[in-house]
Amino acid sequence: MSALIRKAAGQVIRRRFTDISDLKTQVYAALVQYLSENGLLRHKPFDEAICNGASIDDISPEKIAWFLSVSKKERKFPLRAGTPVEVVLSHLNLLDGSQPTHAAVLLFGKNSHHFLPSAEIKCLSFRGTKIEKPIPSYQIYTGTLFDQVDDAADFVLSKLDRRVPARDETPVSDTDYEIPVPAIHEAIVNAVVHRDYTSKAAVQVMVFTDRVEVWNPGALPSDLTPDSLKAEHPSIPHNPLIAHPLYLTHYIEKAGTGTLDIITYCKEAGLPEPGFEQRGGQFVVTLWRDWLTDAIMKELGISARQKIAIEIVRDTGRVNSTEYSTLAKISRQTAFRDLNDLVHKGILEKQGITGKGTFYTLSKRLRK
Repeated sequence: MSALIRKAAGQVIRRRFTDISDLKTQVYAALVQYLSENGLLRHKPFDEAICNGASIDDISPEKIAWFLSVSKKERKFPLRAGTPVEVVLSHLNLLDGSQPTHAAVLLFGKNSHHFLPSAEIKCLSFRGTKIEKPIPSYQIYTGTLFDQVDDAADFVLSKLDRRVPARDETPVSDTDYEIPVPAIHEAIVNAVVHRDYTSKAAVQVMVFTDRVEVWNPGALPSDLTPDSLKAEHPSIPHNPLIAHPLYLTHYIEKAGTGTLDIITYCKEAGLPEPGFEQRGGQFVVTLWRDWLTDAIMKELGISARQKIAIEIVRDTGRVNSTEYSTLAKISRQTAFRDLNDLVHKGILEKQGITGKGTFYTLSKRLRK
């Protein structure tokens, strides 16, 4: 399909498009170009502005070839394998004359970090529920945005508990992570698409013992709130020319369903509803690793003393009455009574019947 996009120097310029989403991106780019050429736009949006110092030689032919293969398969992208780099970038509106834009370098650059140092994802894991040193694992991922998303998701998955079902449970032994993989991927790719790239801050992904947080430099559009993300809402990407290639490779849907999908994935896994909040200049998505939030503990009447037992389990994976009585400075009888109360409330599960081999583990979800 093709459509009239704009007129220039008395000539009609047509652009090919594959669907309505593609058409919207083409129209957006043409509108910005028109406003810029007529002096009605003082500054171009970040993703469309020229990346100073970059040239076509800074674009990876290998990444372009990968993009053509995947986008053809996923969204029936019209350009064929072997299409020159300049033609692909021009079709995606990622060139300003002959120079690559910020979006082009971020998506397909050989070394995007050289031109845009803050365009990276910092991944950290912590031993407890707070940001505290020492940090057991800390990685910074650069590369293309596609690579950053994949690497950050792999980092999170490497820190989560997982279970491989027995072969008699499923035809193929799939790994079952404590947080659904699609929810993790969606939270990270949303941060990449919606972040403010003019900020000196990076996207941060932090893994705690009870949750995963994805910090995104920037803020929601003025007509959206954290609560509105839990209902149907429009897709308003902060960087539309970055969003479109990610859509073409099926990293996103561009339909405003990302946060709703995250909520659905987590609920289906028996996890609490994810959190969406603005913290100063950062938008934060929280994915809970287990269902036992502070609100639920308050509702169940968990005492401050019993929370000690829960923290032991979160940090070490198990607790017994001897360890709990020592740390809580209570008698063995009181410790035994507290632990069995937590079992009764569905928070802990008792392993073993009696004796020194008995210990308690955290229940994966609240029993109904």
